[in-house]
Amino acid sequence: MMHRLFIGLRPPREIRAALMSIMGGIAGARWQSDDQLHLTLRYIGEVDRQMAEEVALAMARIGTPPLTVALRGVGRFEKRGLDGRGRTDAIWAGVAPGDTLQRVHNKIDHALVAIGLPAEGRAYLPHITLARLPRSLSVEQEIDAFIAAHAAFSSAPFAFTHITLFESQLTRDGARYDVVDRWPIIG
Repeated sequence: MMHRLFIGLRPPREIRAALMSIMGGIAGARWQSDDQLHLTLRYIGEVDRQMAEEVALAMARIGTPPLTVALRGVGRFEKRGLDGRGRTDAIWAGVAPGDTLQRVHNKIDHALVAIGLPAEGRAYLPHITLARLPRSLSVEQEIDAFIAAHAAFSSAPFAFTHITLFESQLTRDGARYDVVDRWPIIG
């Protein structure tokens, strides 16, 4: 059996409530539920049980500095079509400062490469996904309006308390994230 894994951070309840309060206004968007809100530190993908156990052991050895951040603005991820035009496929809330999160991401990436996983191939942009947009959706004006309305969205600084290894289960209703293991952030 394969396990679809990622390593992430779960925001505190009040931050999740603030994120939930701005969700809406884009017809057809699949807004994240409270249970889905997280910041990904490192996507792993599908691995077998033995590698999943090795990931957990590697993560248990990683020391993490205190992670205090704040929400800063919103944005979108776009995919370019064959015609060269971009199509929004996700809406996100930004997280700053990103430098500490980048260092933790790099540390995790190195630890996972050391146990045989491929290096992360994408640039790391700390964010919390708010919505996913189906390919068939064509609501760029609504997306532009949402981003303009929430450009100044921010929060007070907050701290993450644990790094979590999640397993992602894809269902008809979207992804469900189950906690596999957690490690406290000692600050």
